[in-house]
Amino acid sequence: MSTSIMSFYSQPAASVGPSHPEDTDSDVESESDRYTNMSLDSFAPSGASSRTSMDVSMRSQSPAPSVFSATSSLRAQAYRQEYGRGLNNYSEVYRLPADDEELHRLERQHEMFCKCIGKYPPPLPEIMADDGFEVKAVLDLGCGSGSWIMDVAREFPNSTTVAVDLVPMQSTSMPPNCRSEVDDINLGLEHFYGDFNVVHTQLISSGIRDYHGLINHIAHVLRPGGLIDITEFPFNFSGIEKTAICPPAGAFEPPWTPLWMSYANRAVRQRGGDADASMHIHEWVSNHPAFEDVVYRDFWIPLSPWLKGNDPDSIWWNDIGTTMRDDLKAFMSSGRPLLLGSGLSEDFVNQLEHNAVVELDEAITPLYVRIQNVYGRKKH
Repeated sequence: MSTSIMSFYSQPAASVGPSHPEDTDSDVESESDRYTNMSLDSFAPSGASSRTSMDVSMRSQSPAPSVFSATSSLRAQAYRQEYGRGLNNYSEVYRLPADDEELHRLERQHEMFCKCIGKYPPPLPEIMADDGFEVKAVLDLGCGSGSWIMDVAREFPNSTTVAVDLVPMQSTSMPPNCRSEVDDINLGLEHFYGDFNVVHTQLISSGIRDYHGLINHIAHVLRPGGLIDITEFPFNFSGIEKTAICPPAGAFEPPWTPLWMSYANRAVRQRGGDADASMHIHEWVSNHPAFEDVVYRDFWIPLSPWLKGNDPDSIWWNDIGTTMRDDLKAFMSSGRPLLLGSGLSEDFVNQLEHNAVVELDEAITPLYVRIQNVYGRKKH
């Protein structure tokens, strides 16, 4: 792993990296008039259970249901092969792989995000500080490789941390205060209500049917004063003016990378994923009666090293762009089961991916991905 990761302590998230391209940071009120006379109970979730098909113990005993041991037999049950990649065997919504190749991609992506948006939102260290009152607890929903939650576990060794995903975590060096649980969070989080000081999600919208409802569950999961931290992207890419490029259905012309993402966007919707969630999370968290001190941040990351000039900002962002390009090329490979499963022919997907990879490698077309982050506190 790279040794250049910037932790929260070395550089606050809101000011990480040079100022070009821009990021924005704004405080917003936590309620709108629409919710003025409503209580948290007005958002009571459905009675759906998040219990999966079996309950067995794992490396550390959990009070929650639907926990799987990380034995080889259960690992085998958790996966199935589609189009040459290992996908989870429990959710028909989330169709990106969960194999070693994808986990390595997510680890590299985590390093990049630590550099350009910061590992933690600013309030997290204060919330996680030992106060002698309770053991602080952190929940990572859709943990992927587990890089983020294991960082938390190591940096806050007196805390307890829980990583939830559709497959068991693969790490052989999991900290003793971290446990992995297998569950489909679309089915509810009632078994976690009132248990956590921090709830984190990152880039999980393609596997979530009702993100608005998930935010309400998170409100119940958090303890008073707890932190909600959500990071998503809008399943499109933007040009030099930072305006989304949305090719029409059936298009097959450049720019190729936004075109590839437009087909991925349609495939996510076809599966029931909430591809638009990033554009609404600010409103949903701000308007929820449980939350206050809500902050919204935009980060515009170049898709390749296309910036001109030898000034420090351009050099820094081109380094990030190189990493993002590698991440995106790997993501295109990971997205093949999603696109092929949507009804596109293999020849079409092959040509589309080839054209997009060439475009990224040429690094001529100025393209951005917009990363959107929202964090806030649960009212006392």
